[in-house]
Amino acid sequence: MSHEREVKAISGWPMLALFIAILLAAIWAISAQIVWLGVTLFVVAFLIPAGWVAIEPNGSSVLLLAGSYRGTIKESGFKWTNPFYTKRKVSLRIRTLNVEKLKVNDLAGNPVEIGAIVVWRVNDTYDASFEVDNYVQYVTLQSETALRHLASSYPYDAEDEYASLRRNAEEVGTALQRELQERLSRAGVEVMEARLSHLAYSPEIAGAMLRRQQAAAIIAARQRIVEGAVGMVEMALDRLEEYKKLPLDDERKAAMVSNLLVVLCSEHAAQPVLNTGTLYQ
Repeated sequence: MSHEREVKAISGWPMLALFIAILLAAIWAISAQIVWLGVTLFVVAFLIPAGWVAIEPNGSSVLLLAGSYRGTIKESGFKWTNPFYTKRKVSLRIRTLNVEKLKVNDLAGNPVEIGAIVVWRVNDTYDASFEVDNYVQYVTLQSETALRHLASSYPYDAEDEYASLRRNAEEVGTALQRELQERLSRAGVEVMEARLSHLAYSPEIAGAMLRRQQAAAIIAARQRIVEGAVGMVEMALDRLEEYKKLPLDDERKAAMVSNLLVVLCSEHAAQPVLNTGTLYQ
């Protein structure tokens, strides 16, 4: 729940003119030997500058009085408030955090290196100022923690039907942003974007995992080839049966299936062979 309360401050320029007028009046009173009036005017004049505050665009100033929160000024410009207020500047600009690559274990227990980019900003100055000790440090530490947890929730790589860090970057980024928002909302921080910036196996297992990926790719490719070849052979037999121009017995069908599978599944181009005999000789 947000505790922030925005307040409007008056312009500082009229108070600057008043400050100059009071200062001149104090000088006149001293010169006219009206000491008590001059001293009083000097005290009033030097209280006025304590109330000035300059708010930059996308900036804010949190106001405190004797330790009590009085509100936040968000309107940019030269402003004036109660001179007894304590003022604390809080930037509302968008910031980018680069979480350097961390070495963690993925869901399968494999050591991986992972890094992320987090885009964030303060949207509640009360929570950012008083709910945590240092909101910038809090964002940094919580981002690293969330990234470690995310990496342990997904495998580095997986089959098509399973989500993985490598294959589902958008889904992983959304999950990271959601978890970060849950962690950082208590500090009044809005997470605008989160995505992985680095992902790799740790050097000690990178070579072995690369060979594993290559073997898995070869197996998947061969499976796809065999499935396609079986379908093509089935289609060829059906077409021959449909036209009934070349009747085939079981032995001829078996020979034809064998030859077609060899041709379709081979990694090399088929070499023509002239058969001068018959199938049975």
